[in-house]
Amino acid sequence: MAVDTRTPKVAKAKPAATPAKRTSSVALKIFMAVTGILLVLFLYAHMIGNLKIFFGEGTFDHYAHWLRTIGTPILPNEWYLWIQRGGLTIAVVGHVVAATILARRARRARPVKYAHRPKVQGSYAARTMRWGGVIILLFVIYHILDLTTLTLNPKAESGHPYANVVADFAPGRWYVTLFYTLAIVAIGFHLRHGLFSAVRTLGQQKPRGEVIARATALALSLILVIGYLSVPFAVLTGLVD
Repeated sequence: MAVDTRTPKVAKAKPAATPAKRTSSVALKIFMAVTGILLVLFLYAHMIGNLKIFFGEGTFDHYAHWLRTIGTPILPNEWYLWIQRGGLTIAVVGHVVAATILARRARRARPVKYAHRPKVQGSYAARTMRWGGVIILLFVIYHILDLTTLTLNPKAESGHPYANVVADFAPGRWYVTLFYTLAIVAIGFHLRHGLFSAVRTLGQQKPRGEVIARATALALSLILVIGYLSVPFAVLTGLVD
């Protein structure tokens, strides 16, 4: 039997978490789960809208125009989109802040640190949530500048969303498709781990339920990744032009 030769560093005993702090941590986990689910629902709605590109230029452009008229005449033109963007921004920022606070509390809660950190066990997605989150954040910023404000799309024309997407993922701009692919795959890993964590946080703790939750999270993540990547690769291969 192998002997653990790791040398623990001397560390002062840390006080146990107070009931208020434990309650706060539970509330943060629930908040993360709820905001995560809201963001996932948006991702699926956005994916379904993106897939309309396979029905032709007229259908896709009509859909993009319709988005700007949601809520009219009660709301002025495009106000719904700005309200949605504001809500999504609050959800993303809150999700990140809650995750950061919980991570710091988890680190402070460890009473003893090892001179040689043991190998981390767990899924690949769990170990890469941090850098995956950074990639996703950079992608969201780029995506907005690219296909919303049209700042980074050299051939973009306001009012022509179908043509803008085709120009964006043209074969000559393969590096855009590469970055898009990397970001979507990162979202898939993040989503798989996040959905499973959300289900556990919201009360599913039974072994059988965990197996179903893992399988469901994997299936939903694969659907999302395939759905989003189908558009740039369809343009890249000439299926959509």
